[in-house]
Amino acid sequence: MLCNMKRFLLSLPVSLFFLVTSATVIAQQGSNPIIYADVPDMSIIRQGNTYYMSSTTMHMNPGLPIMKSNDLVNWQLVNYAYDTLSTIDAFKLTNGKSTYGHGSWASSLRYHNGTYYVSTFANPPGKTYIYSTKDIEKGPWKAQSFSPALHDHSLFFEEDGRVYMVYGNGRIMITELESDLSGIKPGTSRVLIENASAPAGNNIGLPAEGSQLFKINNKYYLFNITWPKGGMRTVVIHRADSLTGPYEGRLALQDKGVAQGGLINTPEGNWFAYLFRDFGAVGRIPYLVPVTWENDWPILGVNGKVTDSLPLPVSTGYQPGIVCSDEFDRSPRANTLPLPWQWNHNPDNNNWSLTKRSGYLRLTTSRIDTSLVMVRNMLTQRTFGPECAAVTALDTRHMKEGDCAGLTLFQKIYGWVGVKAGAKGNHRLVMVNTANGIPEEVASIPIHQPVVYLKAAADFRNRADKGYFYYSLDGNTWTAIGTPLPMAYTIPHFMGYRLGLFNYATQTTGGYADFDYYRLDNTISGNTGN
Repeated sequence: MLCNMKRFLLSLPVSLFFLVTSATVIAQQGSNPIIYADVPDMSIIRQGNTYYMSSTTMHMNPGLPIMKSNDLVNWQLVNYAYDTLSTIDAFKLTNGKSTYGHGSWASSLRYHNGTYYVSTFANPPGKTYIYSTKDIEKGPWKAQSFSPALHDHSLFFEEDGRVYMVYGNGRIMITELESDLSGIKPGTSRVLIENASAPAGNNIGLPAEGSQLFKINNKYYLFNITWPKGGMRTVVIHRADSLTGPYEGRLALQDKGVAQGGLINTPEGNWFAYLFRDFGAVGRIPYLVPVTWENDWPILGVNGKVTDSLPLPVSTGYQPGIVCSDEFDRSPRANTLPLPWQWNHNPDNNNWSLTKRSGYLRLTTSRIDTSLVMVRNMLTQRTFGPECAAVTALDTRHMKEGDCAGLTLFQKIYGWVGVKAGAKGNHRLVMVNTANGIPEEVASIPIHQPVVYLKAAADFRNRADKGYFYYSLDGNTWTAIGTPLPMAYTIPHFMGYRLGLFNYATQTTGGYADFDYYRLDNTISGNTGN
């Protein structure tokens, strides 16, 4: 009977669901956030009963992730639009340059005439990118790019076959693209809305941006985010009867800072706004907000509020769809990584391997580095809330004097636990903390065995935003090391914390570190994750 009641409730229109469930308790129902991890700037489409979502991963590669869901709640990575976005120095961490806080920004995912399209933009190198494929889950992707970079654009296919991008910051622009999407059609750029922030008032800190344009029942709806000074992220919607306007605008949602996104409907005809929320060190996390319609306007939320519960299925968790453990076991020729892994900037593919030693990830040094933020071949995954931890086993036998290898919680303010290699195998287990703005070795312990076990844990409960580090000599008994890391979401990196495996040289190149496995846990206690 409970299952029948659940099916009945989930089939109700959104408005009736909240009316019925206000006096009804059900065992399972969806809840916000739908993903407690850094998945910002979402763009979602539905094809039949399947939803696809693109998101921002900035300087990580491969990039422009594609996720798939059958229920809007449980998502799994199925593809990336590109392996690397650009080969300029900033993307390769060469010549002292990096692209932290930049790389691929807000994307736009669309389906038109049997082809999937996803577009993004990047500064540097100041370009707009469009990727297309017939098979969104397997590819291949065709890549095109042109200048300039159109900020926070929305790709839009009109029914007459013409293609547009809507973009801008404060002043929202529209431009028509060439029919082959190779660039902007000359003379077509014009102002669409002079001041898109106006519905939120005159005291604006962040002008309207994050454009997403939709055509529903022959009307055009443009979503933007703006941020009044002293206030919070705010959703503004403009509506028009024709693509080029005129547009009238409304303040659509101002609650919990949940904003930036667009509209999606279910096969049953229920509507939601997909948005995200800044949530401290874990990053920008996705929310779904119920939508009803009134006089052809989408009404976001219930009584103007973002609900904790949703008329959708319960989440089954993020592993292995968005994050995953990895034993690094591959066939002898399979030098491939599961999709949740991303490299920090472009990888140096000559200096990492899953095949040179069966069952291990090998990271080999190829240059001298002095700072973790400039190290190539750091392999990363998202952290996730409300708490999470990762464990690895590190074989140090082929590290050279001065090499540093280990496990990190990575953002501008980072910490790591690992091994610093000394002369004649005199290695030290260390914890490095950058809480004071510079890397400080706050703990150091001599080790006398070739394999050590490392653990990093993140506590995001109630915005604690603390990182903790542990070591073990047998993989079972864990000991805390160093000092807690005060994790903070910083604009220079513009990304939630990542867990990462790394190895870099400070004196001599050519040494290598072998990682036996990477195992995730959803608790932070020192005696778990073995």
